[in-house]
Amino acid sequence: MTSPYRAVLGPAFDELHPQLRAYFDAIPEGFAGRGRGVFDTVGTPRRWLWPALALFGRAHVMFPVWERGVPFTVENVPVVSADGGPAVRAVRRFELRGRSLDMRDEIGVDGWFIVDRLGSPVLAEAWFSARVLDGGLRLTSRRVALRLGAFRLVIPRAVAPVVALTERYDDERDAQAVTIVVRLPLLGRVYQYAGTFRYQVGSRGVHSDDVARGSE
Repeated sequence: MTSPYRAVLGPAFDELHPQLRAYFDAIPEGFAGRGRGVFDTVGTPRRWLWPALALFGRAHVMFPVWERGVPFTVENVPVVSADGGPAVRAVRRFELRGRSLDMRDEIGVDGWFIVDRLGSPVLAEAWFSARVLDGGLRLTSRRVALRLGAFRLVIPRAVAPVVALTERYDDERDAQAVTIVVRLPLLGRVYQYAGTFRYQVGSRGVHSDDVARGSE
């Protein structure tokens, strides 16, 4: 089964840096992708936003924090989405001061868009356009929705958050660099994380099976 990123990017997928191609390509059955690194920053220093972020934190989406130098791990497991398409389920574990918190999501395909279903249970969905830029990947959200069970509320574009993700490979540091920024109209940047990590694909374990099932 092809990867969601290859399905959306088509021939442009091969323009990615070789290390990014390995990261975004399909993970073989029985294997999982694992990475370890450090986020330079996580969250937002605007504390008045933290009560709202706490609601997303309970669903494993975003967290009411502002920390620097945060160690993290990521595990990616291939799954089949509810609509039968290729998908990747992921858990990112943030080693924050005094506690560990997990961000959970599932990346799939919807037409020509990457769709990210965020949370456990799913609390938000974002549809992204994708393009390759200088060997890196740039995702920009084009639509965002909130989920309450089977109910989906698409946020009007005039007030919807815009999520921008950039992934590139830093050859000098021999590490993958990721930046995610969430902006709101009028308010500007409301959440972010950015850092570097190293990644490899290996055999699945018990934790990988939990990731695939979406277990807490």
